[in-house]
Amino acid sequence: MTASLTTFFGLLGALLVLAFVANRLSKWTRVPDVIVLLITGIALGPVLHWVDGSKFSEVTRGFGTLALILILFAAGLELDLRSALKQFGAGTVLALLSYSLSFVGVAYFCIYALHLALMPSLLVGATLACMSGSVILPVLEQLEMRDTVKTTLVIEASFGDGLGALGVGVLIDLALGGGEIKSGPLPDLLARAGLAPGSHGSIAGAVTAILLFKFLLALAVAVLAGYLWLRLLPLVSDKQFWQVLTFAAVLLLYAFTHAVGGTALFAVMAFGAALANLPDPRHSADSFVFRILPPDPSRAIHSFHAELAFLVRSFFFVLLGVLVDFSGLHKEFLASLGIVAVLFVARVIAVQISRVAWRGTTLCERQVATLLIPRGLITAVLALDAVRAMKPQLDFLTPLAFAVILLTNVLVLLAAIRAKDLVPQVAPVPVAVQSSESFPA
Repeated sequence: MTASLTTFFGLLGALLVLAFVANRLSKWTRVPDVIVLLITGIALGPVLHWVDGSKFSEVTRGFGTLALILILFAAGLELDLRSALKQFGAGTVLALLSYSLSFVGVAYFCIYALHLALMPSLLVGATLACMSGSVILPVLEQLEMRDTVKTTLVIEASFGDGLGALGVGVLIDLALGGGEIKSGPLPDLLARAGLAPGSHGSIAGAVTAILLFKFLLALAVAVLAGYLWLRLLPLVSDKQFWQVLTFAAVLLLYAFTHAVGGTALFAVMAFGAALANLPDPRHSADSFVFRILPPDPSRAIHSFHAELAFLVRSFFFVLLGVLVDFSGLHKEFLASLGIVAVLFVARVIAVQISRVAWRGTTLCERQVATLLIPRGLITAVLALDAVRAMKPQLDFLTPLAFAVILLTNVLVLLAAIRAKDLVPQVAPVPVAVQSSESFPA
């Protein structure tokens, strides 16, 4: 037992050293540390069989959620809303277009190429259409992109996991009879719109209505929580462990928003943005708490959450690699290639159409944005949920999802290589996302 624990702790230490080295070398090698950690996990699990992935499925899901909470909160803290609001429309349009086109494209591919029925095809489309924010956000911090472009992609990434979870959840409910829609917070709204389950257009209408409701609810909760926390923050910022107290507030906000039916991950990012941008209630409207606080405490919260996010996400990506199941991948390889091709075409169309709102981008920036379509833990989790809902028809979805995860993360590597040709930023501007040169995240 003692020898096993010693080996375990030694392995954890070695993984952290590897994560640090990969993070430092990412600027030179152009290989995001996410890819290095994923490959390490694949080597430890499916290749060498040193780690049994079946024992870590639930742990990995928890690590993934916690990592995403920390990453989104840190991204919110670094958002300068005066500049971010200019990119909010572009990020939202890009997120909705990318998810919608991918969803429709994959669903049609399943119907006509894989010969699935309508509802299983829709579930596969909703599962594989969402990008992984936990993969994109760390990669963005290591790419030398203009802040306006990076902010747009950060805003898009903050919607990814929520869109996927809501889409799959609504479709599973409709497939099982629409119980949640009949008893949830929106029955009157859906009924007045003629969107009761079974009515024509009910699926698209229900998803749209619930998405809008959940995001607006999350925004309201986050802004209110941010205002209240700003009143308390100056009273505790000179106390020891006040950063831990703020972390506790983030977790409580996540749990509360989820309980009342809002989009919890979006609320976490909005809470961070509120802390960094809402005016100090004790002073004039031009004063901000994070600018009034002494330099050390105001930076300590950024440093604390960045360090904690680095620790959690390092283990998360290794465990995600361990969970890759190579059994059955060969059967779904051709299908996964077809789906990744559909996702890439949908992404190209979404990036081109969103240029109406996303102006001033260069060809190289659009190419990098087009390649940044990674799938991650959220895809694996949603695939398991969909299989449980329609097990006979969707038994193939789990290995298919892992194949899509691997292939789309290869595209991330190509995006990092292409990003070396991005025009470097000449003059400093308000930072939207903290560079990994200052804090690893």
